[in-house]
Amino acid sequence: MHDSLASAPEPLSPGLKQRHLTMLGLGGVIGAGLFVGSGAGIAVAGPGIVVSYLIAGALAMLVMRMLGEMSAAMPASGAFSVHAERALGRWAGFSVGWLYWFLLVVVLAVEATGAAQIAHGWVPGVPQWGWVLAFMVVFTLANLAAVKNFGEFEFWFAALKVGAIVLFLILGTLAIVGWLPDTDPVGLANLTGQGGFLPNGWSGVISGVLAVVFAFGGLEVVTIAAAESDDPARNVARAVRSAVWRILLFYVGSMLVIVTLLPWTSMRPGESPYVAVLEAIGVPAAGQIMNVVVFVALLSALNANLYGSSRMVFSLAERGEAPKGLLRVSGGGKAPGAKSAGVPRRAVLASVAFGFVSVLLNLKWPDSVFLYMLNAVGAVLLFVWALIAVSQLRLRRRIEREAPETLTLRMWGFPWLTWAALAAMGAVLVLMLTDDAARPQVLWSGAATGAVLLVAWIRELRAGREPQT
Repeated sequence: MHDSLASAPEPLSPGLKQRHLTMLGLGGVIGAGLFVGSGAGIAVAGPGIVVSYLIAGALAMLVMRMLGEMSAAMPASGAFSVHAERALGRWAGFSVGWLYWFLLVVVLAVEATGAAQIAHGWVPGVPQWGWVLAFMVVFTLANLAAVKNFGEFEFWFAALKVGAIVLFLILGTLAIVGWLPDTDPVGLANLTGQGGFLPNGWSGVISGVLAVVFAFGGLEVVTIAAAESDDPARNVARAVRSAVWRILLFYVGSMLVIVTLLPWTSMRPGESPYVAVLEAIGVPAAGQIMNVVVFVALLSALNANLYGSSRMVFSLAERGEAPKGLLRVSGGGKAPGAKSAGVPRRAVLASVAFGFVSVLLNLKWPDSVFLYMLNAVGAVLLFVWALIAVSQLRLRRRIEREAPETLTLRMWGFPWLTWAALAAMGAVLVLMLTDDAARPQVLWSGAATGAVLLVAWIRELRAGREPQT
């Protein structure tokens, strides 16, 4: 375990600005899971999906606050992997770092394939694999260049997603009160009819939580990116503060608009409830508009996952948990602020290489080999979140004792809300085990986590027998 809480200077270039981090924090969780996947949640919870999103969102916000507290005090490109190592030992940093890397490069394939399907529908002459190749090449080049390029891509992608949500909320609210042409006030009929606000009871709400909780994954990338900004501690604190309430507004607000405007029984899993609302209030070409937004959301997530995976494996290499060859950064002889300096190109290429493998498996065997890989990362986010909470419990006291001036962002209600978040994660895990659809994810993810923990344990034993180098 590290003796000092102080972070070593990062060899990466501080090319990200406050606006990049703020928009990354906002846009990181606004993806296809919200625009399309929320339909499955509404189908099981009815109007109670609003409560489901409040519960899932509250859990995600607590995790983000814990992570923000540690990242503001100890900014590092490995973020929670570094925190876990300092709090619990090398096995924890190794395990959570590699599991998160695996999660990102597998999910990357889903995003690349989803975006390619949309693009193929627009331009059928280009095969789906051609679009996948084009996206992977473009974002690889963007991530091999200065980190500012990644920041700019994500800034504009996130701005479009945030703009789409804000416009949706405005139009939806106007339709609810009857201020749009050819609309009448809808009242509360859709919230209280068709079985009431909780048509499937609290079990429906809980099923809704299971359907939507993983849509909040992606928030973590902002704390990884903070290490490459000019003032990591201040910037990550501001990004976390601004993201928390706005994300709840976007998620819970848009769900409230959807279930107020339309009967929940009209929702179909796999179809976007946002399209249904836009069509109902008379927005022309609503389907195509939302296709563009989902397309941008998928490419944004692809870009962010490629960035996050490369920085995570780079951080692992820094701590001797990944091959040292991945430590090479571009522009070694230049000043840190130089345009092409400080990009971990080998780490980017290593992540892209595995990403390409994932994409090929998804295109070739989507219902067999790739499905097993996807299930193997399905519940890994819970393990990551749990280690973030445990790390925060351990490190908070230590930071207060050794470097209290670095606690510029504090976890609410410590330690009680941290323990409450851990209990909630345990409850989600138990509920997934009792759910036929979610159980394979828990079992496969448990096997993947167990395998990585076994490797970490063997490494610890070997390190204990051999002299440290």
